[in-house]
Amino acid sequence: MPILGSNTSKNLAYINIKQLTRPQQCLLCEVEVYRLGRNTGTKLIPHSPYQVSSTAASIRVYNRQFNAATMGTSPITLRAILGFLFVFVQLASALKFDLVATSGGGKNERCIRNFVSKDQLVVVTAIVGGTKGDGQKVNIHIKDAMGNDHGRPKDVVGETRQIFTSPADTAFDVCFENLLVGHNTIQNPSRPIELDVDIGADARDWNSIQSQEKLKPVETDLRRIEEMVADIVTEMEYLRAREQRLRDTNESTNERVKWFAFGTMGMLIGLGAWQVVYLRAYFRSKHLI
Repeated sequence: MPILGSNTSKNLAYINIKQLTRPQQCLLCEVEVYRLGRNTGTKLIPHSPYQVSSTAASIRVYNRQFNAATMGTSPITLRAILGFLFVFVQLASALKFDLVATSGGGKNERCIRNFVSKDQLVVVTAIVGGTKGDGQKVNIHIKDAMGNDHGRPKDVVGETRQIFTSPADTAFDVCFENLLVGHNTIQNPSRPIELDVDIGADARDWNSIQSQEKLKPVETDLRRIEEMVADIVTEMEYLRAREQRLRDTNESTNERVKWFAFGTMGMLIGLGAWQVVYLRAYFRSKHLI
């Protein structure tokens, strides 16, 4: 059994911990207290490891720093690590803004653009404030750079959700317009908009997956991180392929520019030689040389 305390001070004892429950939790552990090489008794205390301070009158127990080498990784610590990973690997984007109403004479849209890889699931959730009949009408248009429409909800109030799968590696726009309808006595009317775009692993319903596949919370978190990392790898592969295409285009352009420069220089040299020959022949015909 591991020795966790090893101070030679007379007021500090050595302790030995023997787990009585599962190794991952150790909710109840048997602590054997040693003083000057003699076993002074045992005590059942929860949440080990501990530092035990022993005096003649009493034994005081102080919580020690977590020892991963002897106790393993606790579920709480693992979930904290996963939480930090979610903070740094999160792919979702959220945005809040006020959309000012305009007359219907011209198209005045506010668009938010995002990029998505091929065959990725996209969930667009928009929450529009206000109420119907307030003289404003909010329309949403979701489209991509290839000309595909993925949703056109009209007169939106409250929460609306649009789900689609990207047909290619492209950018898509979520556009909002707020139109004045009827008579409105409010100066500069507007509606608050909250937009949340989930892409890839973030767009999946993990609660449903957990219940269907009967996964533990930690397993669900690991599964989600695995798919998020897979999305990152896919995006990096796309960027690598795009960089390769751009590099090939750059090299091809450089090669063409080089031969164009050589051709231009050859034409200038040839033109200069022809001018010299022509002028010499002309001057000789005029008996100038």
